[in-house]
Amino acid sequence: MCLILIAWRVHPRYPCVVAANRDEFHARPTAAAQWWTDRPNILAGRDLQAGGTWLGMTRSGRLAALTNYRDSGRRALDAPSRGGLVTAMLESTSCMADDLAHLGEVGAAYNGFSLIFTDGHELGVYESALCRARILEPGIYGLSNHLLDTPWPKVLNAKSDLKSALADLSDEKSLLALLRDDKPAPDEQLPMSVGGRDWERLLSSAFVRAPDYGTRCSTVVRIDSDGRACFDEWSWDPSGAQTGRVSVDFATAREHAR
Repeated sequence: MCLILIAWRVHPRYPCVVAANRDEFHARPTAAAQWWTDRPNILAGRDLQAGGTWLGMTRSGRLAALTNYRDSGRRALDAPSRGGLVTAMLESTSCMADDLAHLGEVGAAYNGFSLIFTDGHELGVYESALCRARILEPGIYGLSNHLLDTPWPKVLNAKSDLKSALADLSDEKSLLALLRDDKPAPDEQLPMSVGGRDWERLLSSAFVRAPDYGTRCSTVVRIDSDGRACFDEWSWDPSGAQTGRVSVDFATAREHAR
């Protein structure tokens, strides 16, 4: 299960802090984060099977991330790729209210998802399982493969760890450490099983390590009050060993406008 954490307007220097793990089958072809050659405004990893992304940001300071919604009984094989929704939110020039309305109009065509994004001024989330769109207040938010802030152990633990990590954002180390936590939750805290107790136990940690499925990459984004962005991504193999590292530090359009 993927994990996205966002601290929105709670830190005096960094109004937007993101820490995220992408969990996926290791066999699915993926490109590491880079500026896309066909869309030079987008910095993101890429799903080479469907062409979209799970998390990305733009030179203007927009950021979007998506998780699939776990619902084994409602998956349409012919539905369009949900990764295209992230790309659409990154490319949008509309206001937050219009973007959320658009997701409400098209969301039913896709398998279940939750999409959280910011235009640099507001933070919004759309949860297709409830057809619900919201603009979020300042706070610390956690999203796995369900609704925003569903109290699964991995979400609760990671939000608590993020709150502690905000004490020192001089580098990415504390944020990466919480994303690398592979301690499973106690069985009595596991959510109702979709794939069996062993599967739920495996997925209950922030970092998932297994031969066929697990955490493929970890991403940390820090955007400071001047609009400067630090984007760091690590790629992992099935054993959890690092296979790649991307680090991009750039000025968003907001900084250029100062």
